[in-house]
Amino acid sequence: MHRSILLVTLLAVASACGDTDPQGEVVRITVPRGASLSAVAETLSQRGIIGSPRRFKLYAKATGREGNIQAGTFELPKGASMRLVLRTLVSGTEALETLVLPEGLMLSELPSLVQQQLGIDPDSFLVASRDSGLLRRLGTTAETLEGYLYPSTYYVTVTATARDVVSQMVSEFEDRWRPDWNARLEELGMTRHEIVILASIIEGEVRHEPDRRFVSSVYHNRLVRGMRLQADPTVIYALGRRRRLYQRDYQTPSPYNTYLINGLPPGPITQPSEASLEAALYPHNTNYLYFVARPDGKHVFSRTHREHLDATRDVRRQETASQR
Repeated sequence: MHRSILLVTLLAVASACGDTDPQGEVVRITVPRGASLSAVAETLSQRGIIGSPRRFKLYAKATGREGNIQAGTFELPKGASMRLVLRTLVSGTEALETLVLPEGLMLSELPSLVQQQLGIDPDSFLVASRDSGLLRRLGTTAETLEGYLYPSTYYVTVTATARDVVSQMVSEFEDRWRPDWNARLEELGMTRHEIVILASIIEGEVRHEPDRRFVSSVYHNRLVRGMRLQADPTVIYALGRRRRLYQRDYQTPSPYNTYLINGLPPGPITQPSEASLEAALYPHNTNYLYFVARPDGKHVFSRTHREHLDATRDVRRQETASQR
């Protein structure tokens, strides 16, 4: 009789309190797989989230959800209502970390960022970036997922592995790839992998957004004419690190150095954004074959080599003037 009254009282109190909890310190707890209700209640009490382990257990049983608590890592405020605590544990809504990956980064630059923000070992991230299952899913014969780790802001569970994070990035790429783009591939006579490669080079070149499709038009025009792309970002990729390029760098032997090879390199060189993917698929219709970047990041586009040389001299004068 007393137990029934206590259960009814607990339900009434929880209902009256609702989910309006004190803005106390947020505590992170981990519920191991297979943990008993008693063990969970004791942990909650020890961390100051609830007051009485016994009352929490009675409440969980009274609501019929004592067997529905999920394993995982959760964040809860100290002094939270039993309703909020139980609802969170039953829903499996784990604590999340934020991962911010800007566009245009090389695969080699990602592990340190992921480690800084999520604490994931860099080597395990690189291993995950070679996951054969994910590569098959994308339909690519490439050795790594370079180009397919979509740049975005991610919310990742604190228990996520390197493979979980990489899979989430690949899924984001797949979600961003629009169905109508497949028809466009046929119009261009290109594969998706080739477009990702081209988009990754565009991403590496463009700082001024309106230039994106003009840069794309230059590369498309050069490919059609059998001209080498001569894209500086591919030289940087061949070198393996970002730095100012010198004349000798353009002779760096690499299948990625588009000053030395014909056509596209064998794989992407950065993680392109949706804007660069779209630019690679839908370039502006121009006769441009050359471009040079001004000090402010905007490009000057030219149709002939003579025009390009004149534009380059103008840009060099601007650079000299800006350094005075």
